[in-house]
Amino acid sequence: MLSSGRRAEVIAVAEHMQPVRLVAPDGTPVGNTDVGMSSEELRSLLRWMILARRLDRECIALQRQGELTVYPGFEGQEAAQVGSASALGPEDSVFPSFRELAAALVRGVDAVQYLWYHRGTWHGGSYDPRSTRFGPICVPVATQLAHSVGYAMGLKLRGDRACSLAYFGDGGASEGDFHEAANFAGVFGAPAILFCQNNGWAISVPTASQTSGEIWRRAEGYGFPGVRVDGNDVLAVYAVTKEARERAIGGDGPTLIEALTYRIGAHSTADDPTRYRSEDDVERWRLLDPIARYRTWLIAEGHADAEFASSCEREASHWVGEVRNGITATPAPPAEWLFDWVFDTPTPSLDRQRLQALS
Repeated sequence: MLSSGRRAEVIAVAEHMQPVRLVAPDGTPVGNTDVGMSSEELRSLLRWMILARRLDRECIALQRQGELTVYPGFEGQEAAQVGSASALGPEDSVFPSFRELAAALVRGVDAVQYLWYHRGTWHGGSYDPRSTRFGPICVPVATQLAHSVGYAMGLKLRGDRACSLAYFGDGGASEGDFHEAANFAGVFGAPAILFCQNNGWAISVPTASQTSGEIWRRAEGYGFPGVRVDGNDVLAVYAVTKEARERAIGGDGPTLIEALTYRIGAHSTADDPTRYRSEDDVERWRLLDPIARYRTWLIAEGHADAEFASSCEREASHWVGEVRNGITATPAPPAEWLFDWVFDTPTPSLDRQRLQALS
């Protein structure tokens, strides 16, 4: 652990960052924290972050116990996901990558159904992407960006006052799909939000080694605004995303948001981050924890007390037990599904394989 003096140094360095920030790492306000939310709504941000982190840790334990196949953790990125998802309206749609479990929870996706994907019992999760307006989990890097912008164009053509938001990582910003989606969105004024969670690493490659310049600045080349926000400041993320949404539904086109955060854990449970980064680096970012920062501010401003935070922790402990039970009780999918979802009209060889497998 770092000393108190080192902690002060880390926070001092963070204070000189340039992204939009409303609450400092030590929990003190540094901007206008009146983002138009009631005290109850402000408390809900903390509740969702606590629930999400507790479930994230439970999922890693479930994978280690053989109950999930592979799982991508997101500890440290709770504010980026909860803040942005909370700023959307019920008619807006989200197109995730594979690390947005916290955003899915905020949008009303059932945790057990979401995690069926990581258990290998349903490809993409069994939740309904139409009723939840939360797209299927997308593992191919950045392909969801084109889907999101295309969907946003459909909303515009129909005259709907709604937008789409696509999550992607800093690694995804190096894919051609990002450039194609951003160019299309800019040319046609799509009501889309491109939300980059820059967590410092594209698997084992640091951001500085896989992309040149600042990601948010790329928006200018496509003819629409870009903004960089402190991704560990949930209020700032909420405010920036809310403004982007208002632009989109008001007919003013897309916005690119780069949220600076950090992936505390591994890229996934199949990854060993100790091979490419130091524990000291991780520890520095732990001191910028988004939950501790927001909890300090929330209590200091009188929107909640310590008992509320403790009640969220108790709720999370009970709830993840229910999620665990729901996951482990999930039966294996029928064997015939291996063949049912391949071809509209099965080939003769597939029919023979089906007969052999099911007899």
